Amino acid sequence: MSEVINVEELFASKVFTRAVMRQRLPEKVYKEVIRVMENGGELSLATADVVAKEMKDWAIENGATHYTHWFQPLTGITAEKHDSFISRPDESGKMFMEFSGKELIKGEPDASSFPSGGLRATFEARGYTAWDMTSPAFLKEDATGVILCIPTAFCSYKGEALDKKTPLLRSMEAISQQALRIVRLFHNTEASKVVAAVGAEQEYFLVDREKYLKRQDLIFAGRTLFGAPAPKGQELEDHYFGTIRERVGAYMKDLNIELWKLGVTARTQHNEVAPAQHELASIYETANIAVDHNQLVMETMKKVAGRHGLTCLLHEKPFAGVNGSGKHNNWSLATDNGVNLLDPGETPNENIQFLLVLACIIKAVDIHADLLRQSASDVGNDHRLGANEAPPAIISIFLGEQLEDVVKQLVETGEAAHCLEGGKLETGVSTLPDLVKDATDRNRTSPFAFTGNKFEFRMVGSSDSIASPNTILNAIVAEAFCEAADILEAAENFDLAVHDLIKEYFTKHQRIIFNGDGYSVQWVGEAERRGLPNIKSMIDSVEKLTTQKSVDLFSKFNIFTKTELESRQEVLYETYAKTINIEALTMIDMASKQFIPAVVRYTKSLADTVVAVQDAGADASAQRELLKAVSEKLLAMKGALEKLKQAEAKAGAISSAKEKAFYYRDEVKTAMEALRKPVDEAEMLVDREVWPVPGYGDLIFEV
Repeated sequence: MSEVINVEELFASKVFTRAVMRQRLPEKVYKEVIRVMENGGELSLATADVVAKEMKDWAIENGATHYTHWFQPLTGITAEKHDSFISRPDESGKMFMEFSGKELIKGEPDASSFPSGGLRATFEARGYTAWDMTSPAFLKEDATGVILCIPTAFCSYKGEALDKKTPLLRSMEAISQQALRIVRLFHNTEASKVVAAVGAEQEYFLVDREKYLKRQDLIFAGRTLFGAPAPKGQELEDHYFGTIRERVGAYMKDLNIELWKLGVTARTQHNEVAPAQHELASIYETANIAVDHNQLVMETMKKVAGRHGLTCLLHEKPFAGVNGSGKHNNWSLATDNGVNLLDPGETPNENIQFLLVLACIIKAVDIHADLLRQSASDVGNDHRLGANEAPPAIISIFLGEQLEDVVKQLVETGEAAHCLEGGKLETGVSTLPDLVKDATDRNRTSPFAFTGNKFEFRMVGSSDSIASPNTILNAIVAEAFCEAADILEAAENFDLAVHDLIKEYFTKHQRIIFNGDGYSVQWVGEAERRGLPNIKSMIDSVEKLTTQKSVDLFSKFNIFTKTELESRQEVLYETYAKTINIEALTMIDMASKQFIPAVVRYTKSLADTVVAVQDAGADASAQRELLKAVSEKLLAMKGALEKLKQAEAKAGAISSAKEKAFYYRDEVKTAMEALRKPVDEAEMLVDREVWPVPGYGDLIFEV
């Protein structure tokens, strides 16, 4: 009989929630903490000391011995330095456990060894972590014990942001301030802020750990750099939403339990399209908490997989020939008094506030399509965007038939007199109910799709942090809200002005709206005719961070300084070059020490067989033909390997981060593909018992 799980008791049991604070803190202290959390400001040191003591006591009661300032550097993953609660013993030798308000609020990890893009030199070590009060502290348990994790921002000694959280928090303040101006125009005086809320859908692969450990490419690069296709892939479409295998189901159960303890609202789980691919989705949360929780989701997925003899792969394209993994970023805006700014209502053509918000978002995405594309760029994502399994690299907005019709009416006539209704779907079965249809279908090929009361940004890569996409979304929409509010606040006739502004924005920016097939060749030509950018690779998008348009945007809302943008640009170029370099060196090592020796041994075996068959007086033509075919692949492998080595040597001599990144893309990646081809072809010819690594069939079907 399976264990009974009480989710209500389990949920957030390892989190220092508001409920825990209300129970443990003096009322005056609790009220000050909540006031600062909701309205900003700083805690007094006396209050911080009280909070620190209660947080420490709570953590120790739950088995904690250490605490850490948990932050998100520009590596894209999380970082932590553990300090114990122990203090210096007194004269009698008695040990005390202490944790001060000062230690809670500020930490000092080494800032020189994290990527900084030139913001920090090697000898400039000082950096600070600052407590993010809006994201609750939590307990993380692993082989090191129970650790109190305090979510923090990370900045340099000079105040520059060295992390992904600081700009996100700045962008959240910007969009709240500007969106509040919009809702005030519609007489909402009760709201005190507007919150960007996010729900992330996380895709991942699971493979057997023993097989994983036999593949250097999976270990070092997170993806298979070699691999012939299995006889069966995803062509039967039988894995998607299929019955979950027992081993995977046990993993999912433990994963949910661990996430629920951490207060992560893991809700949906299912098999995804590719064999061995799965998905987990969380409920909406405030953007910075959603970012923290998605980092915890990825960490926990990997940790729990090990308990089940599995390895979780978060790379965007771990296997060629089957779908890769993404992370749909569902984004919405709501006031703190419960008004969803993206809810069109029953009659969206009459909902003026919604139409203004929609018009501003359309304007923002059109003007800053390049930035939005950049925010979803990483090395792995280059393998999936535009590959008929993910949105194309061209940014467009899907509105659906209902809203597209409303926009069309406003553009053509200046009035939206009606809107399309959803109607009913008749099942044709007497025992089944007729279903109320949505007014709009969904479009899985759209990178930025309206889905009822939110936008789904579908381009984000599975391994990437969602901090950057949400920072960009918040920033560009804040700018559009600000410009609209400037006009409308000064208007003598608000009703006329808002009507004209909505029509103007829809008319000027309707080119970004596309409801059709984003995978089609025709769309590429149509997008070019419309003047929409088609940024095909990560490093082509990096320069978009430092255009004057981008610098002006981020400076206006104090989200990034020009120096911070330039640093991120440098980090991205370096990351690209380093990632491809690791992949190339891994290919060289595997080809030199595994594949070529294996094929050499196999050709010798074939040659011995040819001689033996001939000596026996039989026809050895079949064996001779196979020997010739395998020998040709061996020769091609050797030649391609030497060319990759040469390309690698040239890359090492390039000093400019940008030049090196482009050289790796244009020359080294080409040489890598040239080496993979004969190796994969040889795998199809060589005896399976001789091939030195598990193949695709072993990896994705034997879980």
